Formats: sequence, structure tokens, C-alpha cells
Amino acid sequence: MNFKDYQQKVKQTSIYPNQGNNVAYATLGLAGEAGEVADKVKKLIRDSNGILTPEKRDEMIKELGDVLWYLTACAIELGVNLEDVAQRNVHKVEDRKTRGVLSGEGDNR
Repeated sequence: MNFKDYQQKVKQTSIYPNQGNNVAYATLGLAGEAGEVADKVKKLIRDSNGILTPEKRDEMIKELGDVLWYLTACAIELGVNLEDVAQRNVHKVEDRKTRGVLSGEGDNR
């Protein structure tokens, strides 16, 4: 599946108030789902000495799917397609690599 098709699927499965004018809802969903991924990793470290079993891996993949869904909802709310988001990100990272500033802090390095 490509980004365009996925974005259409998210549009078809979105049910929340004020769609098209509610970036806050999509952003809060993204943060919540990212937190669930982090929680899975925390519990993996705490309960399994960091050993990633096939079952734990599957659970994380499911949560990453939820992260992707809300990330896509955010993009929809911002009126941008995921391909553009991905292209901008690759350009940013490649530019940082070229300038030797992949490491470090700050959004505009």
C-alpha cells in the first residue's frame, strides 16, 4: 500500500468531532498511541529483560499501526499528504547529513 491509498483509508475510517478542523484531536491521539508504544518497550525492559519475542513484536507492530493512523489523521487535518511529509523529512535529514549536523539539538540545525 502506498501513502496515498493509506491516507484515503484513514479518511474512510475517521470518526471524531469537527473533522477537517480538529488537529488537536488527531494530535492527542498520536501522542496517546506513541505513549502506548513507549509503554510496550518499558514493559519489555521491565518484565522480559528487553528480550523481544515474536508476540511482543507483533503487539508493537499493532501499536505502530495506530501511531501511523493518527499521524495520517494529523496530516489530513493540516491539509497535506503523507508523501509530502515524507519527502520534506528526507530532504531535512539529508541536508543535515550533508552539513554534518545529524547529531545535536534543535529543530533548525
